[in-house]
Amino acid sequence: MGKKALCVGINNFKNYPESSLNGCINDAYDMEDILMKYMGFKENEVVKLMDKEATKANIMKNLQEMVEGAKSNEYDSLVFSMSSHGTQMPDLNGDEPDDFDEAFCPYDLDSKGDDWDPSGIIVDDEFHDLFIQLPEDVVLEVYLDTCHSGTGLRIMKPLVDREPRYIPPPSREVLQEVEGREFRHPPLLNNHILWAACRSDQTSADAFINGEWHGAFTYYFCKEIKNCENKSSRDEILKNVAQQLEKNGYNQVPQLECDATTRKKK
Repeated sequence: MGKKALCVGINNFKNYPESSLNGCINDAYDMEDILMKYMGFKENEVVKLMDKEATKANIMKNLQEMVEGAKSNEYDSLVFSMSSHGTQMPDLNGDEPDDFDEAFCPYDLDSKGDDWDPSGIIVDDEFHDLFIQLPEDVVLEVYLDTCHSGTGLRIMKPLVDREPRYIPPPSREVLQEVEGREFRHPPLLNNHILWAACRSDQTSADAFINGEWHGAFTYYFCKEIKNCENKSSRDEILKNVAQQLEKNGYNQVPQLECDATTRKKK
């Protein structure tokens, strides 16, 4: 069986030009590079969606095709990376103790009244409902370089050489209600691995590093993979990436969600 990856990077948003980012497209290229050089992916096994290509429909279509390929024994290893804005949506199915879902912004992000338009936002439950269909022997690794909540953040404001990858929901009342909330996703299968750029009470930096814009997490993650030639355990990589972020002044703590055995694997 084979491998398949989808790398999404969105700097510009159709309906929110004032909330553009700088490093997300570079993140997609950086992820493609390490997948091909260190994780055994071939060029035709990696799909990139950037800016106008990265609509909700197109992202979900590509992910659905990956899942269907895995179900038909075409793939046994899947990778999905997404660099964009993060935001929040009211929880509609009662699986979030704070009543808000983490949500991710495609190119065609749009609002509907005081909330996001469901046709232009991807909620974490949608990823869960799709990925839970995967056969148990298929390995899924997900990388999300976005903000997962907006605690303490009220407006999109550049911070010299970095800015948060967070866009407030149309109704900002939720920002007052989620202070100190814990990051939570619906449980996935044992062979599903989630890397998140920060805790839910933090922002993820879109940062100017060494003369180029990158997601701070993606930059230091890719740097660590190159340094160890992907021979370190996930736990070791997480520790080193967290240390580099702290050393360089980024107030975000990367997260790794998977079972204890998988954390210790290379």
